[in-house]
Amino acid sequence: MRISADIVVVGSGLAGLSLALEVANRGFRVAILTKESLTENSSYYAQGGIAAVWSDEDTFESHVSDTLQAGAGLCNEQVVDFVVRNGPKSVQWLIDHGVSFSRRDQLSKHPEEYHLTQEGGHSSRRVMHAADTTGQTVETTLLAKVVESDLIDVYEKFTAIELITQSKTRNVSQNHCLGVYAQSVESEQVYTFVARSVVLATGGAAKAYLYTSNPDSSTGDGIAMAWRAGCRVANMEFVQFHPTCLFHPHAKRQLITEALRGEGAKLLLPNGRQFMKRYDERGELAPRDIVARAIDNEMKTGGLEHVLLDISFKSEDFLRSHFPGVYNNCNRFGIDITKEPIPVVPAAHYTCGGAMVDQNGQTDLHGLYCIGESAFTGLHGANRLASNSLLECLVYAHSAVRHIEHNLPEFNNYHAKIPEWDESQVTDPDEMVVIHHNWHELRRFMWNYVGIVRTEKRLTRAHHRIELLREEVREFYSQFRVNRDLIELRNLVQVAQLIVNCALSRKESRGLHYMLEHPETRKEFAQTTVLNPNNP
Repeated sequence: MRISADIVVVGSGLAGLSLALEVANRGFRVAILTKESLTENSSYYAQGGIAAVWSDEDTFESHVSDTLQAGAGLCNEQVVDFVVRNGPKSVQWLIDHGVSFSRRDQLSKHPEEYHLTQEGGHSSRRVMHAADTTGQTVETTLLAKVVESDLIDVYEKFTAIELITQSKTRNVSQNHCLGVYAQSVESEQVYTFVARSVVLATGGAAKAYLYTSNPDSSTGDGIAMAWRAGCRVANMEFVQFHPTCLFHPHAKRQLITEALRGEGAKLLLPNGRQFMKRYDERGELAPRDIVARAIDNEMKTGGLEHVLLDISFKSEDFLRSHFPGVYNNCNRFGIDITKEPIPVVPAAHYTCGGAMVDQNGQTDLHGLYCIGESAFTGLHGANRLASNSLLECLVYAHSAVRHIEHNLPEFNNYHAKIPEWDESQVTDPDEMVVIHHNWHELRRFMWNYVGIVRTEKRLTRAHHRIELLREEVREFYSQFRVNRDLIELRNLVQVAQLIVNCALSRKESRGLHYMLEHPETRKEFAQTTVLNPNNP
């Protein structure tokens, strides 16, 4: 089946929805593709908030400085300044669309002001939030606007397979993105989505790891598709592990927001002793990479399954009003945060690298944009500052909209020549158990070999294992009908290879990339790691 739209947006997180609403507001027809329901994405599960200079006591210069410090010398300073200065305008856009951020206590002198919280790495309170369910509040508010729009069509449970480019229809001097092939999960039919421009807003690749805070959709689809279409990727070695995810045999993806530590929560060993001051003078408010490595080290040296996060010294009224999500989620597993500490462990959380884009969100391929976690903008450097992610989604979505509005090409003969998806030479998979086995094998050795602490030997082992998996996946992909498991495994194996290749090339420790053989930071590596599919 063939479907046409001016812009196809792959992904329904904050970046994708913001862009879709704005381009539709300018009169363009939009098709949104999402693998699950519209709300099953990382943005929806974001708890903390959106960092932006909102208080008179804060400054752009301070936010820029905090971002640069967290990024460990690899941030693009021009990009940081651009994002930070557009922060208040972006947050105001959400407020204008009806997002209800938490306000100060009604008994305060300024009840009309918004409540700002502080997170690790920030020197001021600047995180706008909606209690501890910011993502859910933002997503549901924008989704209501999407549903109301006559120019936006939503295709839920569609898995993007591959980008369609001019070079696939005919030899051309300048390649251009013409659309995307995507499969309906329910009917298993492959659709041809034809577009004047395609926007990848597919999120990160944390599902490459055994333990993650992210939903099942975080399989690096956009990064892998962009790479296969000829786009450069950068800084894939920098995978952020969130320090505090709930440790419980029945808990899945239960993130414990960093805002708890912003409100004074302490990390403890099972004997009740604090340990973070031994690693960083900022203690629990150190950047995430430092906190995650500290917890990882304490667990390994002490033979611990988890550490503890304690905020029980706060009043029950405070905890239930400020952290209703954490309170209710923990309560479901028999943990009363008003009376006892929370068992926590680190988990893969955020992909700082991605497809390289310019300040308009445009990739190396004409007509292909990438925004949100799947993009590399230069904002995060070697480590993302807390709550800068949703900010980046908003700023780059709006920047891409302005560029699309003035540079959207017309449909042409190349669009008419796009072939339908060909399944004439393939059969149904006869060994799905192999795909499932490969999936679990990949996630486990990525966790063990390419995790919080790395060695060259571990990375080399991972590289060899990935090469074997790539060959098996290539064989399956060429011989059998595609399905979601195979599509996602193919993408994860590709992204895992990019992570390992970037990590092997960085012979130092910086930000989220920590090498036991090279614990120092070296000046000669103070540059972005760029991989080019045309020059492997």
